[in-house]
Amino acid sequence: MNIAVAKASLAPVTAELARPQVRIVIVGHVDHGKSTLVGRLLHETGSLPDGKLEMLQAVSARRGMPFEWSFLLDALQTERDQGITIDTTQIRFRTPSRDVVLIDAPGHAEFLRNMITGASQADGAILIIDALEGVRDQTRRHGYLLHLLGVKQVAIVVNKMDRVDYSAARFSEISDEISAHLTGLGVTPSAVIPISARDGDGVTQRTANINWYQGPTVVEAIDQLAPARPLDELALRLPVQAITKFDDRRIVAGRVESGDIGTGDEIVIMPAGKVAKVKSVESWPQTPLLVRQGAGRSVGITLDRELFLERGDVIAHVKAAPRDTRRLRARIFWLHDAPLKAGASVLVRLGTMESRATIVAIDKAVDPGELESVAATDIGRNHVGEIDIALAKPVATDPYTENPRTGRLVIEINGRIAGGGLVLSVDSGQRAIPIDIVPVESALRLDERSARYGHGGAVVWLTGLPGSGKSTLARALERKLFTRGGSPLLLDGDTLRAGLNGDLGFAPKDRAENVRRLAEMATHLARNGHIAIVAAVSPSSEDRAQARRIADDLFREVYIATPAEVCESRDPKGHYAKARAGNLPSFTGIANDYQPPANAELVIDTSARAVADGADAIERLLAETGVLFGELNDLAANI
Repeated sequence: MNIAVAKASLAPVTAELARPQVRIVIVGHVDHGKSTLVGRLLHETGSLPDGKLEMLQAVSARRGMPFEWSFLLDALQTERDQGITIDTTQIRFRTPSRDVVLIDAPGHAEFLRNMITGASQADGAILIIDALEGVRDQTRRHGYLLHLLGVKQVAIVVNKMDRVDYSAARFSEISDEISAHLTGLGVTPSAVIPISARDGDGVTQRTANINWYQGPTVVEAIDQLAPARPLDELALRLPVQAITKFDDRRIVAGRVESGDIGTGDEIVIMPAGKVAKVKSVESWPQTPLLVRQGAGRSVGITLDRELFLERGDVIAHVKAAPRDTRRLRARIFWLHDAPLKAGASVLVRLGTMESRATIVAIDKAVDPGELESVAATDIGRNHVGEIDIALAKPVATDPYTENPRTGRLVIEINGRIAGGGLVLSVDSGQRAIPIDIVPVESALRLDERSARYGHGGAVVWLTGLPGSGKSTLARALERKLFTRGGSPLLLDGDTLRAGLNGDLGFAPKDRAENVRRLAEMATHLARNGHIAIVAAVSPSSEDRAQARRIADDLFREVYIATPAEVCESRDPKGHYAKARAGNLPSFTGIANDYQPPANAELVIDTSARAVADGADAIERLLAETGVLFGELNDLAANI
């Protein structure tokens, strides 16, 4: 619900230029007085429309209830009946130096989804605490959620001081506790203010009841909050909402989230990288052919050429385009009853774009109530964590620190919001596709290949020391799968170094690039339904992690854990016993540099296991993880 204020507050309107605007979300535990504070703010600043106060008083009298300022905001009948805020309400008013948009967000645990919506729009926050109840778990969660959503400016309001006889000692106790909590999150409170929202103490005036307090009032604290960098100063981001035909024009519609757009601009449509010029910029109602439109305006544009666009595309200027990627790192607040686990399939929304996605990894899981990181494999309800997300299709986005309007995401499960948070980074596992390069997909569908081969695509990555038996085992697996009707392809590290990767040496940077090329090639094959079997030393765990990020859920790591002394003894010609001519490494050098996998899907020691048994074990792994099906799966199950 949006409430437009009828008149200015506190100070008369002057002929100043555009005043700074701040968007402030008010959060806190249920019944700590958020809606009451907002109602009192509107009253104290003279911002209530004429007759509104009398109307509320009459409503309260008719219902036989004491008058409550919160009735102004709790607009839904169910909210009035239950006495809790469910919706997120926005109110605009003015202070002496700011245009303010107040966002009243629900505090009840069941309505945290709505709070995310409110807080995600805010430049700053007021965190409200009941002086009698003090800091609650929900208070800590709200503080962490503000941190999660990138809200760095937070003013603390200790409400209902009348319930503790305006005790300075109680106020100091709460101030110290919540300040320590927020400081631990990297957020320094701009002020901690004692108030009684019901009676007006500390809202616009320091009354006799709090004469021991020398800090700012709530309104003064709001005036101290810095407005965010104007969105018009950021790079153009125009997420496409719809494409419509109007007369003889094909209009691309959406809201300018940041930057501005004008006739004649050279733009790029991401993630496809298609380039065009803006033929016209139009808006509603009845304002055709405007020269430029800035952030916050809903517009329609026409282009100088016919291009295929769809909802979720992002329009940007050519020289400042967003990254296109299938991989994101995000910090999220989880709301779903069931914990979020690695491997989960979810729906991700970024602006107007939506994509199926897989949770590849979970890191830094935290219970905001306890503020302790745990080595968890999942994120529980009302907990926070950092996750790696693999998207089913390329998307265009920005890290939150570069553009807060396009750097926030929402996760859905079964049509309901299950979590939300910030895009921390756009993964480097896949480079942005240069403009005007248009990837061409295979003419064959994946299900066609799967029906013929009896399996899906996969990258089987065999890593281990030279002489460990990687290539021997890879060849045996290739023959085994092919004999049974599959489509395996061997990518041997040494073989590719003699050709495609012949330009690379053995410095760490070259080794990383060698692995990246192998991973890109193997992933391309796997996405087209083949089983790519990679046999490569790949000694760096980080390089292999990069390969896993590129291949996402197609990746299966097999560690050939044959002991070093056995590997070296298998080199009768002294191939690795000493450094060869040129810059090739010695066996000892590789053995010293090798970082064994910590979480490989399968470990095989070829000194203690026959090659055929090892190939059988990999085949079972593929069956158990859903790569093989039909006849191939039946054969693997009987091994």
